[in-house]
Amino acid sequence: MTPTATPRRYLMCRPTHFAVTYRINPWMDPTAPYDNALAVSQWEHLRQTFLDLGHTVELIEPLPGLPDMVFAANGATVVDGKVLAVQFRDAERADEAPAYAAWFQNNGFEVFDSKHTNEGEGDILLAGEVLLAGTGFRTSHAAHAQTQEVFGRPVITLQLVDPAYYHLDTALCVLDERNIAYLPSAFSPGSQAVLRRLFPDAVIATPADAEVLGLNAVSDGRTVVLPVQATALAAALRERGYATVGVDVSELRKAGGGPKCCTLEVRTRD
Repeated sequence: MTPTATPRRYLMCRPTHFAVTYRINPWMDPTAPYDNALAVSQWEHLRQTFLDLGHTVELIEPLPGLPDMVFAANGATVVDGKVLAVQFRDAERADEAPAYAAWFQNNGFEVFDSKHTNEGEGDILLAGEVLLAGTGFRTSHAAHAQTQEVFGRPVITLQLVDPAYYHLDTALCVLDERNIAYLPSAFSPGSQAVLRRLFPDAVIATPADAEVLGLNAVSDGRTVVLPVQATALAAALRERGYATVGVDVSELRKAGGGPKCCTLEVRTRD
């Protein structure tokens, strides 16, 4: 089938206060230099890419002292107009949770408080009629049960095993309602078997592309926006009929984030 694009609504946060001053994932090195102005410029290009593709981008106000707030995907999970709020594992990010919940409340969404550690679309991804849910490093397994209760959709638990791919969205990208791209070695053997069964035609990423967070990509069903450094993955996607747009967000990668980390999809009721 020919991939088909659908207009999307995204929530993003300008990296006004972006910095790497602590270490909560293997990508972060507080002793290494970072360039806030470059991070902002790269983010602006990403935002403009979405606008050029015809998508809607809304903005949440960045708050001082929250350098990772730019990673909006961790701020909530939004399906069918319902919002499951988040509860961060690390104290450094805790104050992002109420800020994102307040944005959704102020914009008329029904918001459900998280009962367990749950880092939003970082670990919960809608794939057709089911939700793929990662666990192992951030989002707790108990949060998967609440996710199913809130959204009334089947939840498939996937065990992450490589600390470099600490969120599901660093190891797996939903391409459309029927297919995904992923890095098998980021998952436990049982989870690999589940993914093979559910998505026998999945695009398999190379370790080299995963290492530049190539799977931390955003797809509208036809066009996949991914790190420009992930050249083999981009070629594999084009072979499957997808269009690709490469973006450079390498400064944000110093904190463990890519295009998807910066992008929270806001799904209203059909």
